[in-house]
Amino acid sequence: MCEPRYFEVRYAINPWMNTGVPVDLDLARDQWRTLVQVYRDHGHAVETVAPVEGLPDMVFSANAALVVDGRVFGSSFHATERRPESAAYETWFKEAGYDVHPAESVCEGEGDLIPAGRFVMAGTGFRTRRDAHREVQEFFGRPVISLDLVDPRFYHLDTALFFLGNETGEGNVAYYPAAFSPGSREVLQRLYPRAVIATEEDALSFGLNSVSDGRHVFVAPQAHDLIDKLTQRGYIAVPVDLSEFRKSGGGIKCCTLEIRS
Repeated sequence: MCEPRYFEVRYAINPWMNTGVPVDLDLARDQWRTLVQVYRDHGHAVETVAPVEGLPDMVFSANAALVVDGRVFGSSFHATERRPESAAYETWFKEAGYDVHPAESVCEGEGDLIPAGRFVMAGTGFRTRRDAHREVQEFFGRPVISLDLVDPRFYHLDTALFFLGNETGEGNVAYYPAAFSPGSREVLQRLYPRAVIATEEDALSFGLNSVSDGRHVFVAPQAHDLIDKLTQRGYIAVPVDLSEFRKSGGGIKCCTLEIRS
């Protein structure tokens, strides 16, 4: 995770960003610190990357890489403003002893790449290019399931879908169907017939920008219907408010890069 020391809406690269709406930086810092503490309270280790002045979106660490089996597939950002973030995160990983494979195509880490059992679910349409999906499959040797995003409000896969864990078989997901093309919706229905289906209201509250450890789901408290559905399925919802980050199109998962060793 990366402290939001320099967080602000300095430019607009998604429909959520409005440079005329100021960020309450003190509130953003408090919300971020709360998320860090909640993770630690639930037994998760949290490593931090030093923020870099001039990179306001560096707080969204999920976009920096995909880490599976201790192997790091780096990012190559679509927006010019975010491209320097790749080098900052690559430096951290190398200092921590990891080798980093740089993406050749536009690829925005866990924003569009979600490990799901033996698969990697991979979004495309607004940021990560389909060529990157092939790179990921070759690098990790895991089947990659390409999904087309069609609603610009859900510009990253992690705003429209998250992996719940290995509930049965290949596991399960929660997602908002209207964010996907008809063919991609059919793929999801076939792969996850027991998926938790989110409402538009839940999706717009960034309820799908959640993190699950297989039992606890760290979720936006505004996603009321989704929280009820998760509870009915036996998950423990852990509401954490990151509403200030919504001004930049981010939430809990955006601020969390999971290192899978």
